[in-house]
Amino acid sequence: MSDEFEPPHERESDDAAAPVRPLSGIDLARAALARAREEARARGAAPARRRRTSSGSTARSGARQRDPGDPEPLGDTLGRLLAERGWDVPAAVAGVTQRWPEIAGDELAAHCRPDKFEDGVLTLIAESTAWATQIRLLVPQLHTRLDEVVGRGIVRRVEVRGPAGPDWRRGPLRVRGPGPRDTYG
Repeated sequence: MSDEFEPPHERESDDAAAPVRPLSGIDLARAALARAREEARARGAAPARRRRTSSGSTARSGARQRDPGDPEPLGDTLGRLLAERGWDVPAAVAGVTQRWPEIAGDELAAHCRPDKFEDGVLTLIAESTAWATQIRLLVPQLHTRLDEVVGRGIVRRVEVRGPAGPDWRRGPLRVRGPGPRDTYG
């Protein structure tokens, strides 16, 4: 076999003296495919296997048929990864923070925000004590909406807190005493 590819030629007539013109386009591609198939047969390579459909006929993978070797949509792959790693609940709760105005409504979202989610408890911070009271009255409707968006049972309780003053304490341990005022001389 030569190292250079030499395109096959087509004769215009059966006469041996007739001029020969090179193939082009689809004819050239068909000739190259035929040559590749013959070389594969000579090597002993098996032709591509066809799979059986439910009706018993053989078919190849197509636009509406999926094979195990076909690429998966990214959303399906990420969903499976989140479920396998146990990240589906944290991802759903992170979606609450991102979609808070959609979940709570624009007016409610303007006056409170989600603060944290721990052990099934979603903590909301209101901008004033009056809004904290209003939101506490709306917790059953808010909880129903959260079950629709995040999934039933993920958010077990909703706590509402009002605004808080500054906290001078640092860390989990506390020491009794006068507190931060002793540093003001």
